[in-house]
Amino acid sequence: MPEHVSPHRLRRLAAPLTLAAALAVVALAPAAAQTPPVPVQESQAAAEAARLVEALQLPALMEIMQREGVAYGEDLRADLFPGQGGAEWTRSVEGIYAPDRLMPLFTQVFDAELEGADTAAMRAFFEAGPGARAVELEIAARRALLDPGVEEAADQQLEEMLAGQSPRLLAIEEFAEANELVEMNVLGGLNANLAFYRGMIDGGGLPQETSEAQLLADVWSQEDTIRTETRDWLYSYLALAYAPMSDAELQAYADFSRGPAGRALNRALFAGFDAVFARVSYELGLGAARYLAGQDI
Repeated sequence: MPEHVSPHRLRRLAAPLTLAAALAVVALAPAAAQTPPVPVQESQAAAEAARLVEALQLPALMEIMQREGVAYGEDLRADLFPGQGGAEWTRSVEGIYAPDRLMPLFTQVFDAELEGADTAAMRAFFEAGPGARAVELEIAARRALLDPGVEEAADQQLEEMLAGQSPRLLAIEEFAEANELVEMNVLGGLNANLAFYRGMIDGGGLPQETSEAQLLADVWSQEDTIRTETRDWLYSYLALAYAPMSDAELQAYADFSRGPAGRALNRALFAGFDAVFARVSYELGLGAARYLAGQDI
């Protein structure tokens, strides 16, 4: 399979917001007359999760991810079917990344993963102090990186930090290790690539006789590339986001991440985003394949 088909950059859109990326509850529809009442315990859990959504600014994150996705869709078009698609492809990609269709999927998985976890401790950390400050900075940095000039400057800053053996870079590396950010993003990237290929096959962009073993072999051959790109982008992003934070604030964030509530949140976060980007990747592969086959989406 051609290397340019690989969508490994998709994982840039998923989890680099670390622990502050998202926390949500599945929205409750208005109850019909015959619908049994929601148990008090479930209502309390829903209210707790709703407050976490506010603290973690999930709607803002999803909107940024959609803009990132549209930009990636343009790269995908240039690689696979240049000159085709036009505004229809752009609208299709916007729909694939639409927050109102991705959030329910994310929250369904995320809410299930958090069952029994100490969500009160999570909310307490992110509603005030270092946690709240981290969320603001993460969202601001993610939005700023939509500008290619800002991304280039952030990459340059990382190179300077590496050359100067910056103590802050060491703290960022320790933070990333505490949250398994590189490993989990690499695994998610591999899963996303596999979903993309499956979409390509179903859409006729790859031979139907392509075996699962062939797909897995091709995906795993990309691991080193995905790991390098993930690490470089992640550290560049974190360095930009946390630059205004004091060492004490960053340490408090890392300490929370290592605790039971932080670990539970991290697991749920990655599970939710893995589900989202498996769907996104499959649908992008399916849509791209249809253009390659000379069809409209």
